[in-house]
Amino acid sequence: MYSFDFHKRVRYAETDKMGYLYYGNYPKYYEIGRVETIRSLGLEYKDFEDIHGIMLPVLGLEVKYKAPAYYDDLLTIRSYLRALPSKMIQFEHEIINPSGQVINTATVKLFFVDMALNKRVSAPTFIVDKLRPYFEPS
Repeated sequence: MYSFDFHKRVRYAETDKMGYLYYGNYPKYYEIGRVETIRSLGLEYKDFEDIHGIMLPVLGLEVKYKAPAYYDDLLTIRSYLRALPSKMIQFEHEIINPSGQVINTATVKLFFVDMALNKRVSAPTFIVDKLRPYFEPS
């Protein structure tokens, strides 16, 4: 398993009239979690497309809202990869408030597409090779 934490403060522009983080902004936080998790592995998400010709469309998103986040909260976006990617890559996310409460969870499934062929492909070796050490028995 691989996990990574990233901290993000709720901006005023991201809240609704009640001062809560607007529910439609949570998927943007998951994207931040995905991009920063990939970056923590020494990879650049934009290089997937620009250099490797691989894009990652979202196949599915499942969200559970447990409690609100508020303006100016410093949230932890915790992202997990619990399995090596193969035909898909699945990120699990937890949004954690400043008091340590998990206020939101999500699962985001993406698949790999070769941009030149416009076809689904298996996970590229450059991703699998970076992740493999975290899934091998110690």
